[in-house]
Amino acid sequence: KLLRAAVWRLLHPRRTIKPTRDGWWCLLVAVGLGVAAINTGNNLLYLLVSALLALIVVSGILSEQAMRGVRLTGIGPEELYAGRAVVLGATLANRKRWLTSYSITLELLAPDARALESGSRFIYFRRIEAGTDRLATWEETPPRRGRWRLAGVRITTRFPFGLFVKAGRAALGDEVLVFPAVRPPGAAWLGRLGGAGAGAARRPGRGDEIHNLRAYRPGDDPRFIHWRSSAKAETLMVREHEADASHDARLVLVGRGQAGSERLEAALSDAASVASALIRAGAGVEMTGPDLVIPLGHGRSHLRRVLAALALY
Repeated sequence: KLLRAAVWRLLHPRRTIKPTRDGWWCLLVAVGLGVAAINTGNNLLYLLVSALLALIVVSGILSEQAMRGVRLTGIGPEELYAGRAVVLGATLANRKRWLTSYSITLELLAPDARALESGSRFIYFRRIEAGTDRLATWEETPPRRGRWRLAGVRITTRFPFGLFVKAGRAALGDEVLVFPAVRPPGAAWLGRLGGAGAGAARRPGRGDEIHNLRAYRPGDDPRFIHWRSSAKAETLMVREHEADASHDARLVLVGRGQAGSERLEAALSDAASVASALIRAGAGVEMTGPDLVIPLGHGRSHLRRVLAALALY
């Protein structure tokens, strides 16, 4: 087990270090001076080599101090929609008790070569005091619906001399679900829905018609107290209204379509837009399709269930 753990740490180091351009020059000069010192026995050359090696060692110690204790926590929205820009973020917290971290960079990594034009982006923090947090935000646009991997991020530093880049492990490259594009449905779509389907079901809810009278329960709106019935029954009675189900709708997905085709994506975007508009207006929506049945439901959680099914269709 100890050998396995040692091999794992060797193959997956907590931090990596790379020389910068100046760092390579420093290493080459140190090697050249070292060879010259050995060949000539010149004490001055030995002193210069020692100074360069001490500079490299000090650079490693101070960069490790800057990175140590810095914690990264991702912040993101609950819902992502195809083609809609979204603000993502991360909190960098310096958990050290006394020491400040200098020259910390948050590097945004592209999930693939085409995801970011520049390949990576950088957010720079000159200093993060001990016991404080810093917030970094950036913008991403999911290109399509379905599962999408976020651009990972990692903490890097060139502190103190810019000779080496020390980087932590990549983090926050999670896979998320992107809903289809949602736009306000046009009047033609809403007109096709109006008056279609069977008669409205009668059930309690928010509406204009009175569904029933019942005894008052704690938490009921006092505005719905029916005083005349309360006087007759000698107890508080409230009006229970009838939900307006005239706009309840069923979305039917016909066929499996061709994945990635523009026609399919446009149709799924229309379905998501109509479902979103109806549910936000208080109506109920159910959806059926090949190997898919979502019963009639209302509210934000039901809308997320419908959008998730459309995202994975």
